[in-house]
Amino acid sequence: MLFRLTGSNCSGKTTLAYAAAGRLRQIAVYDFDELGVPEGADLRWRHRMTEMWVRRALEYQDRGVDFLLTGQSPLGEVLAVPSAPLLDGIAVCLVDVADEVRRVRLAERDPGRWDAPAVESFLGWAAWHRKHALDPRHRPDVVIDKSWPEMAWHRWIGWRAGDPRWRTQLLDTTDQLVTKSVDQVERWITEQRDAHQAGQLALSRGWAS
Repeated sequence: MLFRLTGSNCSGKTTLAYAAAGRLRQIAVYDFDELGVPEGADLRWRHRMTEMWVRRALEYQDRGVDFLLTGQSPLGEVLAVPSAPLLDGIAVCLVDVADEVRRVRLAERDPGRWDAPAVESFLGWAAWHRKHALDPRHRPDVVIDKSWPEMAWHRWIGWRAGDPRWRTQLLDTTDQLVTKSVDQVERWITEQRDAHQAGQLALSRGWAS
């Protein structure tokens, strides 16, 4: 099963993923960018890399191991990559934080690296994530326009808010101890595993049929 922690920069995705995975059995954890981000990486690059990571998840699936991946690809991108229907289960959690906290974290993590337009871009991406996580009809053009030609957007483009398959768990880390956020990620993974075992996970094998 693929678990995805997504969201804009500096929300705490990677920290939470590794901490939560350390408490769980039979789960591998990776960061989307750990293989490097090339100069000029664009939407098509992210889509191709999402497919690559899904294929990696399938390798672990064959061994009976779940796969936890952090990064910025929203649910719709994961569902649209060619190999997504081969996964036996998919669950996505949006890790978010208030804009002012994100500003501070960006400045502290990479002092002087990001100018004002870049920071505003991160905040705008976060705002889009929040709305799109609730409603697939909110600005799908953001991820579809100029996308990788292999993406199968038709799998979900007609879905509406409230469709049980379009479910992103929301986790706001603002003013919250890291340990509490880790507890929430661990509980979310456990609940999704239980739902999958009980045949109640909406994004189980066959969702794309």
